[in-house]
Amino acid sequence: MVSVDQPALDPAAVARAHRAVEPLHSHLYFAPEHDERFVALGLRPGRMSYFAGRAAPMGAVGAGVVTATFYNFSPSLVAHMIPRAWTLAAPEQVLAARLDAAGASLTRLLGADVAGSPEVTELAALLREACAGLTPEGRPLYAGHADLPWPEEPVLSLWHGATLLREYRGDGHIATLLQTGLSGLEALITHTATGRGFTEAAARATRGWSEQDWADGCAALAERGLLDDAGLTAEGEELRTRIEARTDVLSADPWLLLGPEATARVVELAKGLVRIMVGNGAYPPGVLAGRG
Repeated sequence: MVSVDQPALDPAAVARAHRAVEPLHSHLYFAPEHDERFVALGLRPGRMSYFAGRAAPMGAVGAGVVTATFYNFSPSLVAHMIPRAWTLAAPEQVLAARLDAAGASLTRLLGADVAGSPEVTELAALLREACAGLTPEGRPLYAGHADLPWPEEPVLSLWHGATLLREYRGDGHIATLLQTGLSGLEALITHTATGRGFTEAAARATRGWSEQDWADGCAALAERGLLDDAGLTAEGEELRTRIEARTDVLSADPWLLLGPEATARVVELAKGLVRIMVGNGAYPPGVLAGRG
């Protein structure tokens, strides 16, 4: 593992690389291919398919493990779907369906010519190189995915690499949130209040929190001086800035391994692909703030 204190890369470059690559993974949760493949196995569309898909690399784990590793979902929502999902489809079936869905969605959104282009092959190779020296300690979702074989087809390798990097960063993000004392709900509320990520309505609906849950979470944050009727307070903004900065530090290793020039190339290639995907409707309106 590369030392997280090694000053070999501009911290802003770490954040840029994450923002550029992450949609190559996360678009799948909004793609019709996702639920189509899982429903064909017998899973319910929506949250059950999502929980089963992300958790499957860890095996047929229980609701507690999913709640812990996903962090900002209502425990009651998770318990409603897991472990029921594993009685409908085995993790191995879910993994195969998920990879198939990822390849189909990327090919549709990019177009067959771009999906088979040298740029996709180059980016997939760079992401694989970025992941080569990562270690699993304290990163359960990353570790589960890292145990899976790398797909040979470039567009599938691209998705797998983006997924590994996303889960590696996400595990570090949760470690950071724990240090701040924010619960999963409070973390979701404060992130939504920044105007990035989900809209409030989408955050509550997709994460399974009721209006009362949300109000109680806001009240707890207000008691800490982090939130008021106008949104995040100055202390709340400062906390979110610290969270993102520490998350960047804990997710810097892949980009330190690549170095500045290769990291910049990753950003260039990924942004070009994501622009095409967004232009072809990768994200529905009204879900992500700033995306229509």
